[in-house]
Amino acid sequence: MISSRALRAASLLLAAALLEPALARAAVFIVRHAEKQTESNDRDVPLSKEGQTRAAHLAAILRDSGIVAIYSTDTVRTLATAEPLARMTGLKPILYDAAGPDAMKALALRIRKEHGAGNVLVVGHSNTIEPLVQAFGSGEHVQVGGAEYDGLWIVLPAAKGAPGLLRLRQ
Repeated sequence: MISSRALRAASLLLAAALLEPALARAAVFIVRHAEKQTESNDRDVPLSKEGQTRAAHLAAILRDSGIVAIYSTDTVRTLATAEPLARMTGLKPILYDAAGPDAMKALALRIRKEHGAGNVLVVGHSNTIEPLVQAFGSGEHVQVGGAEYDGLWIVLPAAKGAPGLLRLRQ
């Protein structure tokens, strides 16, 4: 669960970023899919009950964040993680391909181009978080453990230089 102090800090940072007139884009929220039923990486592995609860909690956290687009890979677990927020906002998840050495760069470019001034949620996998954060220009190292499902990374644009990166726990 995100503490009220951490949520207030994230809200203040996000508000400051959104109020900066020189900025052309808003925040990108990045999460790994929620807990899955098995350790298999097959495409059709669904979320566990705990994962379903986490996905609902994520939707509640992001409900009022002004998400204009939701991106997900084409796996049952990522789509199920995105589903509660998609249902709440009326947004249809946009599928992206996470395979290949330049996939995250292409995704970051697409998000900047198509949703530059709007907040976006990206649901990915443990091995896509760091490449995506870095594709947005952050030099920070992000390590996601195999059993870690509670991370929420927020890439905040900067008027000059590299974007800020805020990491919270759901």
